[in-house]
Amino acid sequence: MTDWVEGRVIEVIRWSEQLFSLRVEADLAPYEAGQFTRLALLLPSADAPSGVERVAHAYSFVNPPNAGFHEFYIVLIPGGRLTPHLHRLAVGDTLQLARQASGFLTLNELPAGRDLWMLSTGTAIGPFLSILAEGAVADRFEQMVLVHGVRWGAELSYQSLIHELMARWPGRLHYVPFVTREAWPEGLAGRIPAAILDGRLEQAVGLSLQPELSQVMLCGNPAMVKASLDALQSRGLSKHLRRAPGQVSMENYW
Repeated sequence: MTDWVEGRVIEVIRWSEQLFSLRVEADLAPYEAGQFTRLALLLPSADAPSGVERVAHAYSFVNPPNAGFHEFYIVLIPGGRLTPHLHRLAVGDTLQLARQASGFLTLNELPAGRDLWMLSTGTAIGPFLSILAEGAVADRFEQMVLVHGVRWGAELSYQSLIHELMARWPGRLHYVPFVTREAWPEGLAGRIPAAILDGRLEQAVGLSLQPELSQVMLCGNPAMVKASLDALQSRGLSKHLRRAPGQVSMENYW
């Protein structure tokens, strides 16, 4: 049974009309960069005997575990059961969080490699920002590639943090944004799986996706995750399982 604790909003960051981040104070169990927990609100419900229902959804931590706060990157879903209410939260408001984190998209689950590729879409960049900000990833991998696919350039959030991380590891952390619905001068056009197949992703960073060198983490919408896995498998990389170590670890973001 889930152990729920109360959290208090200490900051709200509005990236766009639909994208926002919540920073929350809460007493959670220790967790690893890349993991997720569940956020919940008690909302009126005519179907619940008590008249209220706990509505919850899983969200990854964006912050490193030692940050002193917990941060979540969220997209507003109009008509959704939870996100419109999360979107209306202000500093000082309370919500509930599952005390124990979950998830295996963590550094400790990865086999050895020289290059780490982190491929994401939308708000699924969150766990990769957590892993990078925590910092131990640079002790494991010589080269790190952060890929973020969005529809519009304005959805490329966390630019200040990304550039701070790139300055922390000059020449070792490569950032590749993909924008699908408009021309974006600093990004690649089209979708991530297509750029794996035609080699544009590798050309953008000057690295090669090779089974003997690469570990790949996929996090995003299920269509991107599946298509990217297919593209990587065509290049000789295999899905990573504990019983059969490979090169591709993944998590669907809904």
